Amino acid sequence: MGIVEGLTEFLPISSTGHLILAGSLLDFTGDKVKVFEIVIQAGAMLAVIWEYRVRIASVLTGLFTDRRAQRFVLNLVVGFLPAAALGFLFNTRIKAVLFAPVPVALAFIVGGLVILWVERRQRAAPARARIESVDDMTVMDAFKVGCAQAFALVPGTSRSGATIIGGMLFGLSRKAATEFSFFLAIPTLLAATVYSLYKERALLSAADVPMFTVGTVAAFVSAFLCVRWLLRYISTHDFTVFAWYRIVFGLLVLASAWGGWVVWAD
Repeated sequence: MGIVEGLTEFLPISSTGHLILAGSLLDFTGDKVKVFEIVIQAGAMLAVIWEYRVRIASVLTGLFTDRRAQRFVLNLVVGFLPAAALGFLFNTRIKAVLFAPVPVALAFIVGGLVILWVERRQRAAPARARIESVDDMTVMDAFKVGCAQAFALVPGTSRSGATIIGGMLFGLSRKAATEFSFFLAIPTLLAATVYSLYKERALLSAADVPMFTVGTVAAFVSAFLCVRWLLRYISTHDFTVFAWYRIVFGLLVLASAWGGWVVWAD
């Protein structure tokens, strides 16, 4: 599960959706597992912190003196707020209704079609991106990307997919949108982890520590490798292959559920 989380968190294919499907196949389900799936995202978050440790250290040291660092932090806060507010209001309802294989498969397909549309739109009317670097983003740019991230509250949508594709639609270059998605993961995943641990603390015990530790470490290692690979990949490729993967995978899940080939556990 940790490897699945790390390999899918920063690709536009939905880590939550893959975790739900993997947990269903492994018969690894239940309220405690839902907490586990959120907590191991911290491993993926730490991978981003390590990859960008120099940049993050520079921002922290210049927080009170450097206007660029201050704007960067403000953009992260503003980008984080839409998903945080909606998640706080509707998280329980979303988990009860949408955290199941069939809704996830449908979200896979819809998200794949959106990516195909955006990439086709980019090819049909290629234009120089308005924003080439995350340092050029305004507060309004960050807010728009944050609103796009809120769509990822629906499992199977993909947080990284929503922020990257949303950023591209709002004028960010592919690289800037991808990097801002990485940075936005830090407050988003940290808040989700802390909130889930606090809210569901009655479900947990000291005996769960080894399981959570192994999952988090596995997520860190696999996410670090994935981040490195994705930064190289986007320099010469678009996201079309991920769109087709989403569509084909979603159709296979739906076919297996309706045909009875796989018994998907909710």
